[in-house]
Amino acid sequence: MEHVIEVRNFQKSFKPPFRLKRIHAVRGITFEVKRGEVFGFLGPNGAGKTTTIKAIVGLITPSAGEIKVFGESPFSMTAKKRIGFLPEQPYFYDYLKASELLDIFGRIFGMGADERKRKIKDLLEMVGLAHAGDRVLRKYSKGMLQRVGLAQALLNDPELIILDEPMSGLDPIGRKEFSDLIASLKAKGKTIFFSSHILADIERLCDRVLVLDKGMVKAVGDLEELLRERSWEKEALVKGLSEEEVRSWEGVSAVEKIDSEVLRIVFKTEDTNKIVAKVIEKGGIIHSVSDRRMSLEALVMKLTEAEEK
Repeated sequence: MEHVIEVRNFQKSFKPPFRLKRIHAVRGITFEVKRGEVFGFLGPNGAGKTTTIKAIVGLITPSAGEIKVFGESPFSMTAKKRIGFLPEQPYFYDYLKASELLDIFGRIFGMGADERKRKIKDLLEMVGLAHAGDRVLRKYSKGMLQRVGLAQALLNDPELIILDEPMSGLDPIGRKEFSDLIASLKAKGKTIFFSSHILADIERLCDRVLVLDKGMVKAVGDLEELLRERSWEKEALVKGLSEEEVRSWEGVSAVEKIDSEVLRIVFKTEDTNKIVAKVIEKGGIIHSVSDRRMSLEALVMKLTEAEEK
């Protein structure tokens, strides 16, 4: 499968004014984004996410390493024409109307008047701003400005859509509409790369994720595999034991009754042999033992806290 984004040993450091030491924002990260996937880019504040995104879209140059977008340099105009980008804090001229702003971007992309008019109408409807297209942007809320930013990111019908904290300022209804839009764009074959602090949305939308902390990759891969492989707990489905008895066992963190006969027992991975032996000793029947799927929030917390310790 073709890689739309290829990042190899990317490093970025800065030397702030009046400081002797350089700040190492990103420390040699490597990853790829496949065509047609939704890729989540995660990490706490200051992890290096926005710095990496700026390098991918050609706003800053790497201190070391290499980045390719569609097999070309991020500074290539050919590559840029195939990208739609929504920055974390988009800034637009306050006294433009949304329709006027999009018209300017359409002109930059070389669209004709009829095409601009049609696309602007469709996009304003898509992002829920059809009623406010002729309102000046200074009267927009933060969430409405995010929607305008998303519309401009989609104006050129890009193959790759890069979104930095796109749900910032959106209310629950707006987040749901955004999630539906991401799903529809994926169905059209678009590649979507986005960072977000709203982990529940990433968990629902993404095929693969990368967790970044202090400029270093802590985990990258298929979301479901990471949530199972990185779990520190297992669960067993057993039959022939009472719920009250199992709850009293040392090492058991949770017990759930699945039906009249089957229990789900949750325990730490390190206690697997002890729990299995206990079930057999008490005459229980083991149906299965498997890794317990952890939440994305628990995974991110586990990976970033491990570094702090």
